[in-house]
Amino acid sequence: MTAGDICTRNVVVTRKEESIVDAAKRMRMFHVGDLVVIERVGERRRPIGILTDRDIVLSVVASNPGYANCCVVDDVMTTDVITVRETEDLMEVLKKMQAHGVRRVPVVDDEGSLVGIVAFDDVARSLADEMNADEMNALIGVLASEHVREKRYRV
Repeated sequence: MTAGDICTRNVVVTRKEESIVDAAKRMRMFHVGDLVVIERVGERRRPIGILTDRDIVLSVVASNPGYANCCVVDDVMTTDVITVRETEDLMEVLKKMQAHGVRRVPVVDDEGSLVGIVAFDDVARSLADEMNADEMNALIGVLASEHVREKRYRV
C-alpha cells in the first residue's frame, strides 16, 4: 500500500498571504484541521508549508488574540513541511510521520506538485483490517467523533 492509495486527493489549500482569520474560516467551512500552504509554479501547486488549527491556537489565540486580525498565514505556518511521494510505501510514510512528530503529510508527485494529503486518520483506517479490529475501530471512532461533533455544532 502506498501514500497515493490512501491519501485524500481533495486538499484544502491556502496561500501564505491569506489572513489567519480567513484561513481559520476556511478550516471551519471544510471541517479540516489543516491547510496546505501552496505556491503556484505555472500550473503546479507546490507545498511550501502547512497551517494547523493547533498552530493558530498556540501562536495567536493563546499568546496574543488581538494579533489575529493583522496576522497572515506566513506568520504562523510551519515552513519545514514534510512531504511524501505518492509512490512511497505506507510504512515509510509512517516512519516519516513519527520521526517528525506530525499527524499529516502532503503527498506530492515526482515533480513536487501537491496531489493529496495523508493524515493519521487515513493510516488508521487503512490498517484497521490488519490489526485487532475492536482496538483499531475504537481508535478511529475517537478520531472521527471530533469531526462529526464539529459538523453538528458549527455550521
